[in-house]
Amino acid sequence: MIQQRAWHRSWPTYLPRDLEISPVPLHSFLTESASRLPNKTCIVYQGRTFTYSGLDDLSSRFASALVALGLRKGDRVGVFMPNMPQFIISYFGILKAGGVVVACSPLYKEKELEFQLRDSGSSLVIAVNDVVRGNDLYKSLEACRGRVGLRHVITASLTDYLPALKRNLAGIAGVKNLPREDTIRFTDLIRAHGPLEGFPEVDPMNDLAVLQYTGGTTGTSKGAMLTHYNLYANAMMAAAALPLTEEDVCLSVLPLFHIYGMTVTMNAPVFVGAKIVLLPRFEVKQVMETIQKERVTCFCAVPTMYIAVINSEEGKRFDLRTVRACISGGAPLAVAVRKKFIEMTGGNLVEGYGLTECSPVTHINPLKDALPKEASIGIPLPATDAAIVDLDDPERFLPTGEVGELAIRGPQVMKGYWNRKEESEMVLRNGWLLTGDIAKMDDDGYFYIVDRKKDMVDVGGFKVYPREVEEILFEHPEVKDAAAIGIVDSYRGEAVKAFVVLKDPTKKVSEAEIIQFCTERVAKYKVPKQVEFVGELPKTLVGKVLRRKLREATSRQS
Repeated sequence: MIQQRAWHRSWPTYLPRDLEISPVPLHSFLTESASRLPNKTCIVYQGRTFTYSGLDDLSSRFASALVALGLRKGDRVGVFMPNMPQFIISYFGILKAGGVVVACSPLYKEKELEFQLRDSGSSLVIAVNDVVRGNDLYKSLEACRGRVGLRHVITASLTDYLPALKRNLAGIAGVKNLPREDTIRFTDLIRAHGPLEGFPEVDPMNDLAVLQYTGGTTGTSKGAMLTHYNLYANAMMAAAALPLTEEDVCLSVLPLFHIYGMTVTMNAPVFVGAKIVLLPRFEVKQVMETIQKERVTCFCAVPTMYIAVINSEEGKRFDLRTVRACISGGAPLAVAVRKKFIEMTGGNLVEGYGLTECSPVTHINPLKDALPKEASIGIPLPATDAAIVDLDDPERFLPTGEVGELAIRGPQVMKGYWNRKEESEMVLRNGWLLTGDIAKMDDDGYFYIVDRKKDMVDVGGFKVYPREVEEILFEHPEVKDAAAIGIVDSYRGEAVKAFVVLKDPTKKVSEAEIIQFCTERVAKYKVPKQVEFVGELPKTLVGKVLRRKLREATSRQS
């Protein structure tokens, strides 16, 4: 039987143990916030502000445009852009039109993007079309568009919603908005359509709102089916746990295409009517200036961002004491990093935990009342159950203190994996999600991640799957065999290391050449940081690479 909810003994007074979560469409909380706080600022973007009523109107106009373009309920729509107002407008517009959001990383190269669009069956994509300092952000979509059967491509620019002066200076800063063939401009659609009247009815408990791609517990990329109810519930949970109110100012520098950023820096603030300060990318000086200027109260990030702050001279010049809540997620947070960040900035930094399949947040350390515990991911969120189960028999719950697999049960748990019934059944057991992470719980109900059951590499909160890197390595004409593992990285938590067997060992193939080969084919965070050339790879009798042996060999070398 399940362990007793020991975490209730450590429960902070500000946090309800349970929540009444209404089965309503995900976009309803934007409409409600706009109705309650019509003139309140919702988004601040490079000096331009959007009110709640303004965002509600723009997203409804965009929904109307999508319907006019033939979007039907349940159609998947790719969103291929960094943090910019059009992402948020598109997100809520797609939902209002009855569509399903497929958030695609703008870092993706051609093959990665093609797989996601093809697997999801996306019929339409909203994409950034700028060239920034010579980097064409539209290039990957342009390269694969003809092969994925898109009906329409809508293009948006980083400059569309800039104040007039900044828009005029964008060219000097190296941002060029290029016209693209056979596309429709985002701003033209907004101007041409009035707000959609009468949104398609959805079944919040079963209809999908977002198809979010992840490697899950098996390492192969697949879409986690997140319903309106899943995401609405997790937004409410995160808002309660932080806790957020309409008076808060939330920095949104985590990428919104990542489920962590989507929930904690967009959905949760909109749910309560808080202000969102939107930054398109993480740069230490800009982040510090923004926190001080906008008097940010909530700064959610990944460990690499906090590490960058404490190692930067810029960080020491700014006052971050307006920040009452800093949440670290996406990857393990080193105790030393947390202590130094708090000492340097005065920010209240605690660690949380989540995974895409849970929309994503499941655990957090209390921000007040109870002290956070070092190296712990904290206690489960309201309305969330967590348990430790036997690694070999997931139906057997383990007692306090024993190590096993972390299992989660709650309204935020996904419906399953898109078109992958067998893999869904592997991780969803009797209402519980098996996370693939090995953990334990202490007497106070705090949970600790002990190890990883999966081979996935966690690079600063971004998931990298060894097989994906290996397939790129195998494309190199001189590579005979290859394997990839995760290694410890002081900045990103983990980095990728590749082991390569050459076809002809006498040929001069350098580490730099292999790294450059990968750089041209996959997102930067997936590129191996180290390459080791070996005579052969350790394998089982059936030919499966023993990554454990590679990790052990690497540990001995360090």
